[in-house]
Amino acid sequence: MNTTLPLRAAAPRGSCESPLGLLTELEGTWAGRGYNLIAVPDKASNGFRLILNSTLENSAFTAIASPVPDRGSAQDDIAIYGLTYLQRLNDAQTLDTLHIETGMWLNVPATTSPPGPASIVRQSAIPHGNALLAQGIARTLPGGPDFAQASSTPFGPGTDLHRLGYLDVYLHSNLPPGMKQNYVSNMNCALADAIAGQEIVSTVVLQVATNPAGGIVSIPFAAPNAKPVSMNATFWIETIKRPDGSTFVQLQYSQTVILDFLDISWPHVSVGTLIRT
Repeated sequence: MNTTLPLRAAAPRGSCESPLGLLTELEGTWAGRGYNLIAVPDKASNGFRLILNSTLENSAFTAIASPVPDRGSAQDDIAIYGLTYLQRLNDAQTLDTLHIETGMWLNVPATTSPPGPASIVRQSAIPHGNALLAQGIARTLPGGPDFAQASSTPFGPGTDLHRLGYLDVYLHSNLPPGMKQNYVSNMNCALADAIAGQEIVSTVVLQVATNPAGGIVSIPFAAPNAKPVSMNATFWIETIKRPDGSTFVQLQYSQTVILDFLDISWPHVSVGTLIRT
């Protein structure tokens, strides 16, 4: 890559001087467990199937070694710093591969054309033939996270066209190991259970969404079958104090992708709790 911007070494993790900003807290390899919920079309029954998994995850984030220049015409050039990442999810029982994702997290400075504050960006691609661009903000909070509800309840006009009781599978699910029934309706309950009893000193929050700026593009097969239309995700990087006074860092996330089929919008929800290895 040809660049006229000066190279700048990354500052130590957690330093205010890091060109990655708060994204510097992602750097490294993380491993842990989580849960996955997805409704998929079932052509044989002219309906859908609900799939639940307990997951094993390994995610690696690597800093890009130099700034990436975005050339300006209405304003000066900007320098973007970022990380590449590779995420792998396996079923905790069978060890079958459930998900592979490659992408980047970017730290974008404030701009004047168009006017906008500093932001973060997540770009990713998965082998279903989907690629996304999501934008958002990074911030630091004292203490631990306050999890909002991550609802799995389908919505949209098609819900009125289905027989009474079609959501019974959400209420009486065949749960994988470790998953509780209340996780099915609100997957963030799994995250709250994972940090119960921990003393969290501070939390870095990375929040991104494909709406209003961004989006998902897919191969032609997706639209008439199961079209992904939006994604929102929050990552919490928590500094946790042990009883002896030492600390360690933990990564939690909650992600919801909306899939459209049968004239219904179906939340596909994934959560995880990971430790840097």
